[in-house]
Amino acid sequence: MGGTARQVDFVTEGRPEPHTLGVRWIHGSVSAKHNTDPDIQVHAYDEHTVVLRQNMAVHYEAPFLFLLFGNARAVLIDTGATASARHFPLRRVVDELIEDWLAEHPRDTYELLVLHTHAHGDHVAGDVQFADRPHTRVVGADRDTAWEFFGFADDEGQVARVDLGGRVLECLATPGHHAAAVTYYDPHTGFLLTGDTVYPGRLYVEDWAAFTESIDRLVEFAGTRTVTHVLGCHIEMSGERGVDYPIRTTCQPDEPPLEMTVGQLRDIRRAIEEIGDRPGRHVFPDFIICRSDD
Repeated sequence: MGGTARQVDFVTEGRPEPHTLGVRWIHGSVSAKHNTDPDIQVHAYDEHTVVLRQNMAVHYEAPFLFLLFGNARAVLIDTGATASARHFPLRRVVDELIEDWLAEHPRDTYELLVLHTHAHGDHVAGDVQFADRPHTRVVGADRDTAWEFFGFADDEGQVARVDLGGRVLECLATPGHHAAAVTYYDPHTGFLLTGDTVYPGRLYVEDWAAFTESIDRLVEFAGTRTVTHVLGCHIEMSGERGVDYPIRTTCQPDEPPLEMTVGQLRDIRRAIEEIGDRPGRHVFPDFIICRSDD
């Protein structure tokens, strides 16, 4: 891969152009034993942006992962719910995607950075597959490690930046669901990647005050950026408004889209006001807030 590497211009003229993901996600099957879907669904949003989904037959959480390419490195955000490369071949799939990208954009060296939205097991289990990968840095998802990497230990309210080589992600601390939760904004696509803080499903809140502050931060941040899609890591709602699929469901044929909007972010903020100091399960049309008794 010698020669001068062609630099991709990720700083687009004007604002990122929104378009639908335009994908039918694998959503499990009545018989997990006879499921014929791939272990990992791969959807290219554009030439430099890939969204992955884990098969429900492999793990009922069926999390979404995100692979973003820059000129110097790619970043994989989250590694799924299964450690076994045999049952969940994430390393192989990511390596193939990077190989394909490098075939079109040759470089002498290229790195992989592995980051996380938070430290729950269904977002970090695949880390072990990348432990011995060359030119790879896996940043731990625990609060101490993640906060040191982003610089949040000194100022949790700052916007950190991760430069992939001309493609600079903006990163915000958004605790509430988990103490180490991080949200990522990608100016190239306009994606706001919210992990388990915001998604079409059950929003489990461990720390109500922190969650409220995080939603306020996201609403304010989104008001000063072009956000095309708010993308979390799960789909748990059904196509019927206010109705979710039961926990551990492995077949969800009537899912709503993964992508949410800034308007729905504001809906969550209004829901917080409506809930007030009442713990429990609170149902809204596009999400359900499950507030612990803290």
